[in-house]
Amino acid sequence: MSLTRDEINLPQVTGCNERPVLKQRGQHEVFCGLTGIMWLHRKIQDAFFLIVGSRTCAHLMQSAAGVMIFAEPRFGTAIMEERDLAGIADMHDELDSVVEKLLARRPEIRLLFLVGSCPSEVIKLDLGRAAERLAVEHSPDVRILNYSGSGIETTFTQGEDACLAALVPSLPPEPDQAPAALMVVGALADVVEDQFARLFEEMGIGPVRFLPARLADDMPSVGPNTVYLLAQPFLTDTARALEERGATLLQAPFPLGAEGTTAWLKTAADAFGVDEATFNAVIEKPKQRAERAIELHRDKLEGKSVFFFPDSQLEIPLARFLGNELGMVATEVGTPYLNKRLLAHDLNALPESAHVSEGQDVDLQLDRCRDERPDIVVCGLGLANPLEVEGITTKWSIELVFTPIQGYEQAGDLAELFARPLNRRTRLEV
Repeated sequence: MSLTRDEINLPQVTGCNERPVLKQRGQHEVFCGLTGIMWLHRKIQDAFFLIVGSRTCAHLMQSAAGVMIFAEPRFGTAIMEERDLAGIADMHDELDSVVEKLLARRPEIRLLFLVGSCPSEVIKLDLGRAAERLAVEHSPDVRILNYSGSGIETTFTQGEDACLAALVPSLPPEPDQAPAALMVVGALADVVEDQFARLFEEMGIGPVRFLPARLADDMPSVGPNTVYLLAQPFLTDTARALEERGATLLQAPFPLGAEGTTAWLKTAADAFGVDEATFNAVIEKPKQRAERAIELHRDKLEGKSVFFFPDSQLEIPLARFLGNELGMVATEVGTPYLNKRLLAHDLNALPESAHVSEGQDVDLQLDRCRDERPDIVVCGLGLANPLEVEGITTKWSIELVFTPIQGYEQAGDLAELFARPLNRRTRLEV
């Protein structure tokens, strides 16, 4: 289906209702943005993520990835020693040497990210200037970009946002007279990406482009004829960067569960003029499979209360899914940052009884959680074990990022991720 930009039926931009949001500022418990490398290095198959950081950064990444010492993953750490931090060594010379050795050893690298960390931020190491200098030296064989994964500046999933926002300025421009094109933005598991691409193709929308692409040289072009759907809710900076290049957001719920996936796909279908009969024919069978898979877990989850600590920024779409499709009751939905524009549809779908909080004061939030004694708490690893000791069932929020959960075929798996901790608790109590 070939349409011009003026023929695209853009939905009216929706704002969220004026529900009260508790603003919290205090001690918070989250991973740093370096963690995003765990899924990004698997997604972009010829990219390498070089963290400029400490041994602590290296240990974090090794632990998070579960990488054996024999493996050669597509990430590593240029370790800053005491002499670097003290200014005795020239960090730029040392970084140049590390990059030269890395590219000589790994000639398949086509895209190199220099990733800032807390130590590199503290000593004000200018990785932006280093990336520009090294890019000139190694062009055109390798593109070199930089972004910050520092815990000072980012939390957990913001690492992906920072990475993709750094990538957007280097995307090629649209060809002249290009027809309107759909871009799906946000790192998805390959199997999920393939499923969405197939559904869009069956509707007659396409070819659909994905950011990030699987190969550095296949990154999509962008310009005024690009309309984009977000597959992840934490891409605030990426959305801003795309719009600076002229792209237009298709505002939609996020594709979690049968309901969310249908609404997400329908937003694109309406924009590209797909008729109702074609849309329904394409989604009918996968939607039915998703609904049946979700229904298998409803008896275990319906009526159960759930409390979200802020961690992944997936909390609001997840609460919408659990409430609307499984009958769970969200008591508090905490999120690190609340972008009301990107999350408007999911936020508006939450019941008034669900208290929404932004940011964190962990001690106060723990007090509220203990007072409520919810059936399940979604939180980071640092809080899960202490809460379990107190008899409160938990779900690791990090698992919801590492696991493919978007789309119809994953809807049952997503429901099971919440049923599993309750099943475990039941078995332990027998």
